[in-house]
Formats: sequence, structure tokens, C-alpha cells
Amino acid sequence: MTGLNLIVIAVGALVLLFGIGATVAVVSRKNRELAAPKAPEAIESPLEVPTPTERADTTGEPAGAEDAPEEAAPTDVPTAPRGRLARLRERLARSQSSLGRGLMSLLGAGDLTEAQWEEIEDTLLAADVGVGPATELVEKLRLHLAAEGNKTPEIVRSVLREELIAMVDPALDRTLKLQNPDGLPGVVLVVGVNGTGKTTTVGRIARVLVAEDNTVVLGAADTFRAAAADQLQTWGERVGASTVRGPEGGDPASVGFDAVKQGIEQNVDVVLVDTAGRLHTKSGLMDELGKIKRVIEKQAPITEVLLVIDATTGQNGLTQARVFADVTNVTGIVLTKLDGTAKGGIVIAVQRELGVPVKFVGLGEGPDDLAPFDAVEFVDALLE
Repeated sequence: MTGLNLIVIAVGALVLLFGIGATVAVVSRKNRELAAPKAPEAIESPLEVPTPTERADTTGEPAGAEDAPEEAAPTDVPTAPRGRLARLRERLARSQSSLGRGLMSLLGAGDLTEAQWEEIEDTLLAADVGVGPATELVEKLRLHLAAEGNKTPEIVRSVLREELIAMVDPALDRTLKLQNPDGLPGVVLVVGVNGTGKTTTVGRIARVLVAEDNTVVLGAADTFRAAAADQLQTWGERVGASTVRGPEGGDPASVGFDAVKQGIEQNVDVVLVDTAGRLHTKSGLMDELGKIKRVIEKQAPITEVLLVIDATTGQNGLTQARVFADVTNVTGIVLTKLDGTAKGGIVIAVQRELGVPVKFVGLGEGPDDLAPFDAVEFVDALLE
């Protein structure tokens, strides 16, 4: 082999080695580029903040809704007591029209015979006016009408209206006594027999008081029925009044005591105490009612004792009233269910029997269907 051939072979080997090295370098650089992380792309537009609606979760509620405080349940706003009887006058007149119309038809018959006057008296007795008041009213009507010359229907109605208003006695003080000395709250004790709507009446009186801007504490001293305490608490919650209650079957006097104590501590205006319905013929239960009154008055004097009477019971309601009056010194009457089959004469009879005024009348099933009694409006409703 010549020297020239050896040179050619050596140059070829060098070229081959150089090519292999270059190839390895290129592959190594490519691998490093693939392994390196990519740089983030430039943001071309500002970041948009999603609205609360856009941030809603899967339930469709805005983010943070579950953290928002719950709104307090709104309390009822009772209607103003003033004018309630006028608002319900049509209902009262419709239910009691038999008395007014019956008297008007008899008195408008001209010169009346003795038989017709007896029929008028019977009409009054059937309306639960009572024997004494009925006889007195007939005598006054006879004298008054005898002095009138021309007995037109208008004159007859005017005379009857005047005499009925006098019998119902608009001069009686029908306001609730809510003032106690030394800044103590007024204490109203509500009593009555079973089935008169007593607990409902307590709730409705609370609405009347709240509507007149009084603060109220309720005492659920009917511990014989858990449902009564539950019912009263519901009435209280609707108007923002707290209810003091005890265990079922517990001592009702202690509940009344605690209710008045809480009323004093909270500086409220009125404490309303519901009591268990009891038969007036059960001396043990009546004695317990006297105990409730005595225990309560260790905290504050009782300013009102309201007796709830079902107006549909008629003369039987008077018998109940006598016994309750002896035990608790009743100061006012609440007549319930006066919009039903009741007869308006019970108002006259119960006031005459006890010598205390009717202060409220129940005229329906609504929460505000308890109206302060007004003698003139009541008589006008009877005569419509």
C-alpha cells in the first residue's frame, strides 16, 4: 500500500468520527429541549372576576349563601282594638237579629194588649235577659211608649234603643286595669269552665294589649293539658310575647308565681295568666284557683280577674259566674261565641247578676275577633 493510500484512509476515518460526534451532540441537545418546562404564555386580557351568580355552586345558590344569617320569623301585627266591634257589627247583627226584630215587630203593632206585652216579656226571657231585667224593661217600655202620641216605627225603635242602652249601662268602666303601684306590671288572671275558649281568649287579649303598645308575658298555668301550654306559647310567639310554663301536671300556682316574677324582672307592662278550665261544682278545683290567686299576689297584686263565659250557655253561664265570683273576686266578663247561636240578652243578665261589666266579646274564629265591648254599638247591632 502506497503512502497516498494511507493518507486517504486516515482522512476518511477522521471525517467519519467527526460526523458521529456531531450527530450525538444534536440528539443530546434535542433531548434537553424536550425535558425543559415550557414558559407560560403571555396573558393578553385582564382577569375577569366572576359575579356571585357565576360562582354559584351545584345547588344553584350563590357562594356564601349558606353562611348568611337566617332571618327571624316575623311576628303578627294585630289590628287596632278600637273599631273592631264596628268592623264586626254586621256579623253580630246577623246572629242576634232575632231579638231586635222580634221586639220591633211586637212593639210596632200599635196599642198593645196584655197578651202582647206578655209576649214581649217572653221574647226577652228567651233571649237570656233574665226574669228581673225582662220585667223591668217591659215596665219601662210601657211607660215610655204611653207618653208618646204617634207611635211610628221610628219612635218605637228610638224608645226601644234608649231603654236597651240603659239596661246594658254604658256608664260602666270597661277598661282593663293594668296599673300596679311601684312600677310593678299589671296582672290579669283569666278563669272559666272547660270549653269556653279560655286559652284562645288569653291569646287574643295578648294581641289586644300588644296592639296598644304594651309588653306582655304569658303564664301557662293550665298544667293539666300540655296542649294548652303549647297553644298559649304559639299565641305568644306570634306577637313576640314570652311564655312561662311548667311540667305537665305541675303546680299551677308556681307557674303563675314564676310568670309574674319574670314579668317584674323584664319590666313588662302586663302579665296574663291562663288557668285550667274547671267545673264550678268541683270544690277542690275551685279551692286551687284561690291558691293560685294568693300565691301570685306574693309577687304583685292582681289587677284584673276576667271570667270567660260561653255566651251560648245562657242561664247556666250565670250559675258558673256566681261561684267563680265568690272564689276569685271577678272584675270583668269576656263573652265568647257571641256570633253563633247566642242571644244578646246574656250581656244584661250577667252584668246584673255579678255587678261587673262585660269587657270583651268574642265575635268569630279569627285571631283578632275579640272586641272591647261597647254598649251603644252592641244595642245598635241588635236592632239592625
